[in-house]
Amino acid sequence: MRYAVGIDLGGSSVKAVAVTPSGETLSKEQVDFATDEKMDWAEKIRLQIQAVQRERGSAASRIGLSAPGLAAPNRESIAYLPGRLHGLEGLNWTKHLDSSRPVPVLNDAHAALLGEAWLGAAKGFQDVVMLTLGTGVGGAALVNGKLLRGHIGRGGHFGHASLDPDGPRDICGTPGSLEAAMGNCTIRERSRDRFETTHDLIKAHLAGDLEATFIWLKSVKALACAICSFINITDPEAVIIGGGIARAGEALFAPLQRFLDPIEWRPGGHRARILPAQLGEFAGAFGAAFHALES
Repeated sequence: MRYAVGIDLGGSSVKAVAVTPSGETLSKEQVDFATDEKMDWAEKIRLQIQAVQRERGSAASRIGLSAPGLAAPNRESIAYLPGRLHGLEGLNWTKHLDSSRPVPVLNDAHAALLGEAWLGAAKGFQDVVMLTLGTGVGGAALVNGKLLRGHIGRGGHFGHASLDPDGPRDICGTPGSLEAAMGNCTIRERSRDRFETTHDLIKAHLAGDLEATFIWLKSVKALACAICSFINITDPEAVIIGGGIARAGEALFAPLQRFLDPIEWRPGGHRARILPAQLGEFAGAFGAAFHALES
């Protein structure tokens, strides 16, 4: 059976899927790697692909990879990712995996949206914005059915939109960014060291902790204001919300819609749909497989 393997490289684990061109999932696997061992993630990816091909009894017809950072224009590698996953920048995956066919490389948020557009919440839409809420805030957009890449691959980095010109700068130099307002990377600062993770914050909020509620709703309001701006900029049919923080469910989506309702511009009564992602942590792997099949 013809199939593709999609690989999604994260901060501490690698996710792999085997999927047919029609979208049938043959296998899914997540493997942790040692963050303190040089390029252990690269070896784990090689072993995962070998394991999938042994299990299937044949070589994959296509292999695709998604990872953090800006993909090179030729899509052979990640061209830019400062300070993380040392060795990833410039690594040619076709050569590393000894593949007889090119292994196309894609930014992880771009891949997540492609996965959701193929098999998930964004299926059937032509104009979509996706936000992934986790350690940081990732983003991607489909415009007229095509992935927004931009001139050098920065397209869709919505997490680095500025909400406060006087706020502290994030890792990209953006003052008062959405990522700083919502990402797990700043939860200790935002909660004055009360909470280690956003999940802890939400749990306290749901238990009736008034300070936790104030901090959480302030973050959700910032997200709503950012989404209002993204709607005005890209005019999407829907905004897909994914990532680990989206697992909060109604604790996120109910106040988000409540904050968005009075500020979203809705000409003729049209409103953008706010939808939870459907593919979970494997969205990027599915998107990488789709990207490989389409390349």
